[in-house]
Amino acid sequence: AAHASQRQYRVRAREVFKFATYVSVPIFMTVVFAANPENLEAIIKQFKYVVYPPEGPKPPSAKEMRVIVEANRKKKLDSTGERPRGTWLGSAK
Repeated sequence: AAHASQRQYRVRAREVFKFATYVSVPIFMTVVFAANPENLEAIIKQFKYVVYPPEGPKPPSAKEMRVIVEANRKKKLDSTGERPRGTWLGSAK
């Protein structure tokens, strides 16, 4: 009986050690690497999985779009010589 309880104690001690390691290692690694912003940035730059293309030109603002639409209407009027019919989608009234 004494031999069995000693074995249970060893098994339990080993399980407690494994659990403590399982919990403490990620916490320790987080503190070491994520607490220092330079370390974290270096790690992120080293393992770049997604590389985004450079940003393109910004789309025109609403005011600029109105100017562009008016310029296109004037060009259309000048080239055809008649007033455009219908709505801006081109359907007849």
